[in-house]
Amino acid sequence: MPRNTYFRHTPSFILLFLAQKSAYGALLFKRLDKEMPFNLIDTPALYRALNDLEKEGAVEAYWDTSEPGPAKKWYKITQKGIEKLGELKQDIERRKKDLDFFLETYEKLQN
Repeated sequence: MPRNTYFRHTPSFILLFLAQKSAYGALLFKRLDKEMPFNLIDTPALYRALNDLEKEGAVEAYWDTSEPGPAKKWYKITQKGIEKLGELKQDIERRKKDLDFFLETYEKLQN
C-alpha cells in the first residue's frame, strides 16, 4: 500500500469515534474492526490517518502515563475536527445518493 493511502473514509470514522470519546490507536483499531467488518485498514494505515488528522489540527494527541506499562498516545477531536466531521458527513451523503442510485438501478435490472 503506498504511503498516505488508506481506506477512503477512515478519517471520517476516526473523527466520528473521537467525537464520542477520546481513544488511543489500538482502541480505534478495535472499534473500526468491530463496527466495520468490511473495512480493510491495517494498523500502519490507521496511524498514518491519525498523523494526517493531527497535522491538519483535526485531532490533538497527548500521552497518558497514569497506567502501568508503556505510555499510550491518546487522541481527542478538536473544534476544527468537529467542523471537518460535518464536511465529511455532507460528502458521504452525496456519495450515498450515488450508491443508492446504483443499487436501485441494479435491482430493476434483476426484475
